[in-house]
Amino acid sequence: MRLWDRFDLNGRVAVVTTSPGGLGAGLALGLALAGAHIVLVGPDAEDGAYEAAKVHAEGGQMLFVHADTTDPLQVEDVLAAALAGFGRVDILVNGAGAAAPGAAVDLPQQAWHRVMDVNLHASWNCCRTLGRHFLAQGGGVIVNVGALAGVVAGRPHFDAAAAASNAAVHHLTRSLAGEWAAYGVRVNALAPGYIATDDSPSADPRTRRHIVEDTPMERISTVEEIAPAVVFLASDASSFITGTVLVADGGYSTC
Repeated sequence: MRLWDRFDLNGRVAVVTTSPGGLGAGLALGLALAGAHIVLVGPDAEDGAYEAAKVHAEGGQMLFVHADTTDPLQVEDVLAAALAGFGRVDILVNGAGAAAPGAAVDLPQQAWHRVMDVNLHASWNCCRTLGRHFLAQGGGVIVNVGALAGVVAGRPHFDAAAAASNAAVHHLTRSLAGEWAAYGVRVNALAPGYIATDDSPSADPRTRRHIVEDTPMERISTVEEIAPAVVFLASDASSFITGTVLVADGGYSTC
């Protein structure tokens, strides 16, 4: 077997959750380019159709499922749709995310709960529902996309909700990995640093300078740079890795 064959996802089906303007859709494209069939899950049907068209243009297959993953019943529907569309599910990538930057004392309660719902509760719903399926079939892979905010809280902007929720996602990952390892289910997390997405604070000129200067590589990343890390964690190339939080931040957390 060639080394590259360990990264090959041909014949596998990945359920990927996303948020409008966020990271999930780009990760889905990366998985599709590695050969996986994609079930993209999100709240915006128009955005989903656009992302599906990009995957199809690259010769891949994608099914979009309109769903709110903060609702566990809708996650059950997602699994059913994936099985109906492709006959199997092998990979779950929790790529949806939310943030509420600003001073903690000024954070509206509704915003706190929204971030917790999208980052933590939706990930839990998907992990539990797809996890049951993976346990029943004797194997599967989960990649929870957390954030650098779950590793390094604070600078250069503050977001207590994102920090707390992503730290919880990272530790949930470790807990599930330990519980499910003996059953052939691997669970890892990715903690990306600042990325050039529509909802990234790096798009704000007031914070971009500090973000770039605080990163040893002196730049932010792109979705195309982060997607291969998810392919690695989802593939047989990481077959002996579980319970790990892979930090991809250009060295930001070393300072």
